Amino acid sequence: MGNRYGLEIRAAAGPDASGLAGLLGEAGVTVGAADLAARLDALQREGGTALVAVEWGPPSGLIALGSVRTLEAARPVGLITTLVVATDSRRRGIGRVLLKAAARAARQAGCDRLLLTVGPGQDDLRAFCAAAGFTDEGHIQERPLLKRGSGET
Repeated sequence: MGNRYGLEIRAAAGPDASGLAGLLGEAGVTVGAADLAARLDALQREGGTALVAVEWGPPSGLIALGSVRTLEAARPVGLITTLVVATDSRRRGIGRVLLKAAARAARQAGCDRLLLTVGPGQDDLRAFCAAAGFTDEGHIQERPLLKRGSGET
């Protein structure tokens, strides 16, 4: 996609999975490399985008998003499901470059807005979002989908 001052932004691929699993681990998300590679493939097959920032070692950052249609808007929105920058790579513009590349991908998918969820205790992400032009619209609620008769509650 692009190269800025030694920072390459490109589509994430299966061979990146090991480094990305470590990066996600820093953010508290535990996933094995093989499982992550399968998830990356599925995301991209289903029209989503995963972009990785690489300098000269392991991945420095990752952003993933998908296009979502709602009844409230005529055009789809780009839902950012992952945005993480390595702890030792923060405050160097990597998050902004990833966000810019994701915005370009979302526009190409016909989206006119980006959404990103920020949970409790993610004050750094909330501050980044405010600096990047996001407005605070509250939290997204979540609930698991269970099959009827599965016996799970």
